[in-house]
Amino acid sequence: MATACKHPRVRIVSRHEDTEYVECLECGEVFDAEEFHDMEIEESTEEQPAAEDE
Repeated sequence: MATACKHPRVRIVSRHEDTEYVECLECGEVFDAEEFHDMEIEESTEEQPAAEDE
């Protein structure tokens, strides 16, 4: 089973009106930059409880 890419390196590939699209340099997935920001927030909130348990 393949592990999910966490998109550690991205680059902007397009801008359309108020939206930027970025491409992951690791897996090649293209997505809305706002969606990428939301993914970072979700990861940080998932990691915090684990760090507090230590």
